Amino acid sequence: MIKLRFVHSLLFFTAICFFLPKIAARGGHSDYIQPGDGNASFHGTARHLFAQEEKRPSVELTRGYMTNADLEKAMKDFTKRCSKISRLYSIGKSVNGFALWVIEISDKPGEIEAEPAFKYIGNVHGDEPVGRELLLRLANWICDNYEKDPLAKLIVENVHLHILPSLNPDGFSVRRRNNANNVDLNRDFPDQFFPINEDLSLRQPETTAIMNWLREIRFTASATLHGGALVANFPWDGTEDKRKYYYGCPDDQTFRFLARLYSKSHRNMSFSIEFEDGITNGASWYPIYGGMQDWNYIHGGCFELTLEISDNKWPRASELPTIWEYNRKSMLNLVASLVKTGVHGRIFSLDQGKPLPGLVMVKGINYTVKAHQAYADYHRLLEPGKIYEVTASSPGYKPKTTCVWLGENAVTADFILIPEASYGGKLLRSSCDCSYGQPLLLTRFFTETNNGITFALVVVVAFLFFLLQRRVRSNLWKQRQSSRRSTTV
Repeated sequence: MIKLRFVHSLLFFTAICFFLPKIAARGGHSDYIQPGDGNASFHGTARHLFAQEEKRPSVELTRGYMTNADLEKAMKDFTKRCSKISRLYSIGKSVNGFALWVIEISDKPGEIEAEPAFKYIGNVHGDEPVGRELLLRLANWICDNYEKDPLAKLIVENVHLHILPSLNPDGFSVRRRNNANNVDLNRDFPDQFFPINEDLSLRQPETTAIMNWLREIRFTASATLHGGALVANFPWDGTEDKRKYYYGCPDDQTFRFLARLYSKSHRNMSFSIEFEDGITNGASWYPIYGGMQDWNYIHGGCFELTLEISDNKWPRASELPTIWEYNRKSMLNLVASLVKTGVHGRIFSLDQGKPLPGLVMVKGINYTVKAHQAYADYHRLLEPGKIYEVTASSPGYKPKTTCVWLGENAVTADFILIPEASYGGKLLRSSCDCSYGQPLLLTRFFTETNNGITFALVVVVAFLFFLLQRRVRSNLWKQRQSSRRSTTV
């Protein structure tokens, strides 16, 4: 009997040892909160509330990955090979002086157009190198296929795609999560709930480079590629009381749509047992503060997802082709969503017929999208399948509102704003009434107006309005695709 119990015990412990590596693999190396740190409820997660030192991957695992010098050369070679649709530029340098190189892909790289911009960022954490490898593969795939693949062609002709393969080259070179100053870059941004990271003298150069980048380029959406889990994460990442629960941002439904778009296009992300549909609200997973994702949405007007694309933080290089194939369709579809869905358009002034920098708001969503300063184009991502009341405004002009049914395809809604002075400071009703129950009574205006000059002015304004509509249509021919419904308000 004693021998039998011994055999049973031996089999039991053997089974535990057999399954342990698989359990630990999800979070990578030492990916857990240490007991007694006050965050035991976040055990087993790939991101951390507070940065901590982790065991470095072995040198053996780094074989087959590009070094920083290899990456720089590959990016320069790419822009030479694909010079018609790309350019190479740097947004700054790391602590140790490595250039933070970016590839821009577009049919007009380096030019400002009335098109949305998307950015991919990899290697935010030095010990998560899969993203930097996949982003080079993405660039090369687009270059090789944009003349024959409809999706690649759509991206090149209608989006400015910016790719930053490595934000943390210093951490990568020593196989460590943090940068050369031992700072977690995904905890270094200003935070909305707590006054941390407000000391400019302590802000890391990599963080500053990202913040300056968003001041120079207006990105509509973006994603950062991480490792250690398989899930698409969306805002908010933190809560006001530091507790763990679902805490959605104003555009929660749109973010859920974008996260599902990535997850459903992935080979197996949406089949996750831990995360329903392969997506998660950051604060529901566990709160972090000073993250890049929330800062982008609040201060950059940019809808950013945090994509955990590999259960293992640093898999063997032989696994990279498979991981790329699992993520390729997702990465392409996420970029293409900027023009395949949402409400897009431009804002013009009636008095001058010129682009009018303004603001776009959607009723029921406490978030404002700014139109571009030069072309006054806006790109408002929204969850399909709903009716939205969209309002454009600009100082000195009467706001205008239109109702948009957003189906499977994108909708173009251009606005022509009338100066408030044209009506003696009187505010007119919006031409949109989403209840569809009350027509606009122009007769009231005429019955209250006995001045022939005023009537003549109205006729002139109406004629100019007609001419400007025709001008708008000719100027926006690139935005009027056959699959997109258009309207001018």
